Amino acid sequence: MQASQIEIVPFGPDHLEAAVALSRQAGWPHRTEDWQLALALSEGMVAVEDGRVVGTVLVTPYKGDCATINMVIVDETMRGRGLGRKLMDAALLTAGDRPLRLVATTAGLPLYQKLGFHETGTVLQHQGLAGEIAAPAETEAATDADLAGIAELDRLAFGADREELLSYLARIGEFAVLRRDGHVSGFACLRPFGRGEVIGPVVAADLGEARKLIEHFIARRPGRFLRVDTTAETGLSPWLTEQGLAHVGGGITMKKPLVRQAADPAVTTFALASQALG
Repeated sequence: MQASQIEIVPFGPDHLEAAVALSRQAGWPHRTEDWQLALALSEGMVAVEDGRVVGTVLVTPYKGDCATINMVIVDETMRGRGLGRKLMDAALLTAGDRPLRLVATTAGLPLYQKLGFHETGTVLQHQGLAGEIAAPAETEAATDADLAGIAELDRLAFGADREELLSYLARIGEFAVLRRDGHVSGFACLRPFGRGEVIGPVVAADLGEARKLIEHFIARRPGRFLRVDTTAETGLSPWLTEQGLAHVGGGITMKKPLVRQAADPAVTTFALASQALG
C-alpha cells in the first residue's frame, strides 16, 4: 500500500491513545494529559491506514497573528514514503494565511526547508533533578489579577496573542511574577509535563531577572524532575546545568513568514524559548 492511499482525517478524542503511543515510539515524554492540552488549543489531523493511526500533526493558532505546527510524528514503519509531506500539506492548509513557526528535529529539517521555512535559532532542552537553592526575595506567586499583564508581556515577547494558552496554563499550573512600580515586569510558568514539570514560558527584562523567575520554582521543587527550554543566545545553558538540569538535546526554531509580512517589531523583553505544547 502506498502513502497516497493513507487517509488524513481530523484528530479526535478516539485518536489520543494511538497518538501517545506514537510519541513514545519517537522517544518523546508526552502523557495523555499533555496531548489533551495540545489538542484543546489546536486543530489536529491524523494519518490513518487500515484503521491504524500512523501519523499526527497539530496546528495551534494564536488568533490571526500566527500559528505553530506541533507534534509532527510519522510511525517509524511508514517513514520514507512521503507521509510527513502529506501531513505538513494538511497543516499548511489548516493554518491558512497565518505566519507559521515550528521547532524542527535534524531529520525533519530538509522537509521544512522545502516548504519555505527558514532557521531562526536553536532550542536547548535542559532537564533533571533540581538542586537545593534559596528562593529569591523579589519574586511572588501571581494572582488572577495579574493574568492580563502576563498576557501583554507575552504578546510583546512572542509577537502574537497567546491569551487562551496562558489562561489554560493558569488552570493546570502556576505563575510567578516580578513587579516594577506595581506592574508585572516579568513572569514564569510551571506546569506538569512528561516525567515531571516544565518551567516556561519565561519573559523578563534581562537575564538576571529571568534567572530569578526560574529560581522561584527550582527553590520550591528540590529533588523534583524539571525541564526548561532555552536558546543558545540567552547564555542560560551553563547556569541551568549548575542547577542540576543537564543539556539533553533540543531542536531548530523555524519560521515561514507571509510574503507580504513586515519585519518583526523590536522586542525589548528577554524571552526564553518555550515549547509550551511540546
